[in-house]
Amino acid sequence: MTDAPKSPEIGDTITANEIPTNVHIRRHPSSSDAILLLHGSGPGVSAFANWRLTIPELEKHFTVIAPDIVGFGFTERPADISYNLDTWTQHALGVLDALGLERAHVIGNSFGGALALSLASNHPERVDRLVLMGAVGVPFDITKGLNAVWGYQPSVANMLSIMEYFAYDKSLLGEDLARLRYEASIRPGVQEAFSAMFPDPRQAALDALCLPTERVRALDKSTLLVHGRDDQVIPLDASLQLLDLIDDSQLHVFGRCGHWTQIERSDEFAALVLDFLKR
Repeated sequence: MTDAPKSPEIGDTITANEIPTNVHIRRHPSSSDAILLLHGSGPGVSAFANWRLTIPELEKHFTVIAPDIVGFGFTERPADISYNLDTWTQHALGVLDALGLERAHVIGNSFGGALALSLASNHPERVDRLVLMGAVGVPFDITKGLNAVWGYQPSVANMLSIMEYFAYDKSLLGEDLARLRYEASIRPGVQEAFSAMFPDPRQAALDALCLPTERVRALDKSTLLVHGRDDQVIPLDASLQLLDLIDDSQLHVFGRCGHWTQIERSDEFAALVLDFLKR
């Protein structure tokens, strides 16, 4: 009998901040520059699910590191862990430490944007350039979409329902994808961790991911902001705030695009990021 094929969501295991961590590592043979990809917070999310279309393009030019942040994906979830911005930031830092990377460009998607901002603010010597895509990290009233995503209760129907908020192009959705992500959301321990991260009142959970305004304004990192104009999860105003606060920043807005910029506009997103990082 042959072994069942390994899920593409499972990469290598490293120990980051004392946590066995699932990470996808694509080492470039000649580039010394690295990119750390920080995923979003959807139920059942993993680094591979988030970045599967982006990694193949970025790895042509950079070493690419895409970890499952603790509480998500196939990274172990310590029983006594407290899920908060400091924990997640220390875990991301631990990934860099475990791989011997002194610095990296950091790309943060949604929830991962808050981690990227925190990493750049608290450990600026470890971060080169920033790319923030539909990022959390500044205050806004929680949207109906984000409240629904964080309040997810496992079922295929509920997964179908919340996926409607993510994509402008509804042809990307469907029961097959919903069932796949539902199965990911009910792996042992996943829903328990997810529920612990973003309890009611979810506005407070969102506020806890925000950096103080003065800390964001003090960032001296060259920053590319990317947002879908039709994003129903994180409002475009969040990126407009970041554009105003971060002095060395630029914003690219995709029309007819929701929260899944890296999926709905995968080729354009990768080209935009590569142009920004290779300057």
